[in-house]
Amino acid sequence: MLHPDAVRLGREAHRRLALSGECEITPGLTDREFAWIEAEHGVEFADDHRAFLAAGLPINSARPEEGATWDRPWPDWRDGDEEELRHQLEWPVRNVLRDVEYGVWLRSWGPRPEDKAQALQIAERELAGAPKLIPLYAHRFLPGGRGTHGSQVLSIWGTDIISYGRDLAEYITNDFYPRDDDAKEPWEQGDAVPVWGEFL
Repeated sequence: MLHPDAVRLGREAHRRLALSGECEITPGLTDREFAWIEAEHGVEFADDHRAFLAAGLPINSARPEEGATWDRPWPDWRDGDEEELRHQLEWPVRNVLRDVEYGVWLRSWGPRPEDKAQALQIAERELAGAPKLIPLYAHRFLPGGRGTHGSQVLSIWGTDIISYGRDLAEYITNDFYPRDDDAKEPWEQGDAVPVWGEFL
């Protein structure tokens, strides 16, 4: 059973997205579909993400995504191309490892080996122990994990990682509602996400 706060948060995020008119929304995912997706892709949705997708599955963005590397920024968990879904799921780790290859390193990983292959092995091991990031929209990700909710949404472009909202509902407002550039204040970050948060 999903935590009531997670359900409220997921539904509020869905309500905000629906009101924005920024995408087509199809019927939400069923428990059977969630079970299949999680088994097929080796992921667990956070409870708020699950409630969001159960309220309605967003597809086909109404706006072009600048610099997109996939055809559809919203992952189509129901009818999407399996290769594209895999590409989105692998995006965070693959892009961080690419930056590690060019010298990026976290202090918490210890001294960086001179051998690039060894450095990549250590980074890969460390990232395997980090929370699995589930694609939300384009290169925006929400940490997965059944029984969890309220995590910040991360925008990931290599190791250029920023918080796009302290939770899912705030993320929808930040990304899909225009803000006056002159009045912009930094978005509040939520609780730190292990490993990924070290890049913020």
